[in-house]
Amino acid sequence: MEIPAAAQTNAGIETVPVASTRLPATLEVTGIVTADESRVAHVRPLARGVVQKIAVSLGSRVTAGQPLLTYDNIELGQLVGEFLSERASRRQAETDRDVKRTALARAEALIKIEAIAQQELDVRRAEFRNAEAAVGSAQAGVSRVEEQLHRFGLSDADVAALAPDANETPHRAFSLSTLRAPFTGIVTKFDVAVGEVVEPDKELFTVADIGTVWVLADVYERDISKIQRDGTVEIRVDAYPDRTFSGRITHVSDLIDPASRTAKVRCVVDNQDGALKLDMFAKVTLGTADQRQALAVPADAVQEVDNVSIVFVRLGPTRFERRTVQDGRRVGDVVEILGGLEAGQQVVGKGSFYLKTALLRERIGDEH
Repeated sequence: MEIPAAAQTNAGIETVPVASTRLPATLEVTGIVTADESRVAHVRPLARGVVQKIAVSLGSRVTAGQPLLTYDNIELGQLVGEFLSERASRRQAETDRDVKRTALARAEALIKIEAIAQQELDVRRAEFRNAEAAVGSAQAGVSRVEEQLHRFGLSDADVAALAPDANETPHRAFSLSTLRAPFTGIVTKFDVAVGEVVEPDKELFTVADIGTVWVLADVYERDISKIQRDGTVEIRVDAYPDRTFSGRITHVSDLIDPASRTAKVRCVVDNQDGALKLDMFAKVTLGTADQRQALAVPADAVQEVDNVSIVFVRLGPTRFERRTVQDGRRVGDVVEILGGLEAGQQVVGKGSFYLKTALLRERIGDEH
């Protein structure tokens, strides 16, 4: 391939020598994709009830706050009735207090003209204080039940709407409770049916946030000392043979499996696109504290054509040759070269994409 000097300058083509350098040694192990345990919610009802409606199914993707299930909350229905009873008692106490206040005011007026004895006034005052205390006690009862209603998710407006008039009865809808998704994720467990009586100790749904997942790698005990804590890892799965996922080691188990003599190494992997599925089998490449000598080139020197990795070797001032290479790990800004190049050869680093484009244009021209 001939590239004039002027075109090389315009494209910013620069060549670098293939160099032997020390790279971290790697460890190839297997693992399983799992959910981040801190982002797994086990959803249970708050009280005993009868399931009225189910809004999701196994595998559904849900957003934070999305309804999962509605059930007739037996305890909530009882609390609504208790709340109305407590509120009625408060109204009765308030009415009695008002009567006692009026009687006290009348007694205070009569004592001034000596129409009643002092003892009678004292009785009226005591009755009024008792009536005020009864109102306070009734209000405490209302507040106690109202707090329990809030725990079931009723807002202040919902509570205020409970039979606003003393002659009304609360609508049955107020005994319905809704279970909602605690965060965005997928439903990984589903164990409920419409009409079923559910209890607080029964797990109805499991919701897992898979925006970040764990890959639990199995590392033999003889290799544990080589692992770099907080080191980076590369992960591949059969579903995406041409894709490499990056992760970070966050934990090495303190337990050794007695059967396999391996320890679980937790690798945290970003999975915002949901490509990694739970329980996928993974191949994990971990960096180690050991180092080895290897050939390497800048990462931008390696291009991909026809699903193979290539570089462009400079043969002369204006001549370049496409060279198929076997590339290994990427470490920082360099890529390990396992085959296809020799130390000292000049390869195009910056500007290699321009040569790839020129190569593809030549191919199109040859086809025509």
